[in-house]
Amino acid sequence: MDIIFKALSDKTRRKILEILKKKDMTVSEIAAYFHITGASLSHHLDLLKQARLVVSERDGQFMRYSLNTSVFEEVMKLFITFFGKG
Repeated sequence: MDIIFKALSDKTRRKILEILKKKDMTVSEIAAYFHITGASLSHHLDLLKQARLVVSERDGQFMRYSLNTSVFEEVMKLFITFFGKG
């Protein structure tokens, strides 16, 4: 769970998640939203993958990224359990 919170603590990674909420995208499509190097974007995507917040799938010569909604469900359950006890 720590890796998930680490991934969510960065505003660039949160923006990537927000973008992927709209539709699955390739790295070049995601990069159009940022003014960062390809290496930085790859680092952010790798951390999101490690946290299982995004998944990637080969689409020809490109990698297509999408949200992993099951992990978001796990996080929400944790918050509900933690904050729901009053």
